[in-house]
Amino acid sequence: MSDPLVSIILRSFNEGWALRETLPALRAQEYRNWELLVFDSGSTDGSVELLRQAGPAHFIQLQPHEYNPSRVMNHGMQLARSEFGIFLNADATPQGPGWLRPLVRALFDPGTAAVFSRQIPRPDCQAVFACDYDRCFGPQRESIHWDHFFSMVSSGLRKDIWQRRGFLEKLQYAEDDEYTRWCRAQGFRVAYCPESVVMHSHNYSPQQAYRRSFGDARALAASFAGNAAEMNWLRTVMLGWASDLRHDLRFCARHRRWKELPHAARIRWQQRRGKLNGFKEGWRVYRETPQRDPVSAEPDQPVREQTPSMNAPQAGSNPLENSRPH
Repeated sequence: MSDPLVSIILRSFNEGWALRETLPALRAQEYRNWELLVFDSGSTDGSVELLRQAGPAHFIQLQPHEYNPSRVMNHGMQLARSEFGIFLNADATPQGPGWLRPLVRALFDPGTAAVFSRQIPRPDCQAVFACDYDRCFGPQRESIHWDHFFSMVSSGLRKDIWQRRGFLEKLQYAEDDEYTRWCRAQGFRVAYCPESVVMHSHNYSPQQAYRRSFGDARALAASFAGNAAEMNWLRTVMLGWASDLRHDLRFCARHRRWKELPHAARIRWQQRRGKLNGFKEGWRVYRETPQRDPVSAEPDQPVREQTPSMNAPQAGSNPLENSRPH
């Protein structure tokens, strides 16, 4: 039996350096029956030329200020001719010709709504972020014990389930986390495919780490099932920072990267501050103002910022909660 058509939805913004590896890796896949849909958010680094050479079935160009992740992903699923939408960040490079098939095979199951790949960090990944990838995707990954974990970086969705209710365009961060939680609440599975591997990581400054943590925590408040008082300075910031640093200490000791521990401490502190402040802001916007119900309200003006940073799991979060693609 021939392989069914698959739609690969690729999002890009000034990532030509990675596309020079990612596009050839796509062409090398042993699963051959796929179409490419591209969304570029105003690249100026030569990415557009590279992407056009790849011959996409659709090439949607946006201005940076027009980008809204939920809207783009919904648009990609609408354009897809396939019943399976495979999402890939431009800077997530498939490792070997067998990246695609495991994702598609898992989606053959009508009870599986979403699947995601294993991610390995790039060689230049700083210890604080490499630690998070180890916790989420490593051989002894902690994420298997968390209440929920998903990453859109390299992933797949069944279109028939997405059609019941797509990504909430109200949310500009953590939209994939919210959608897959909804899928699970409807009785569908979210599957991890460790045989499908991509190389993907980012290094962030303390300021960038704060902003990303703030944005994801703001979105978390929209669907948070607990009491707002659970997010407080002692638990979320102080104890959370100490817990994060404990993980970093173990990672640095295991890999002999002691010199990077002070940097990890600074990053974690900013992430924890951003998480508390973002959650408070989100609670005020989404929960204390009735007309801003996150499900029924009209989308805000798009805000273009999403990608990695990480926190220890606590009440609906995970270390890769800020690892959102452009």
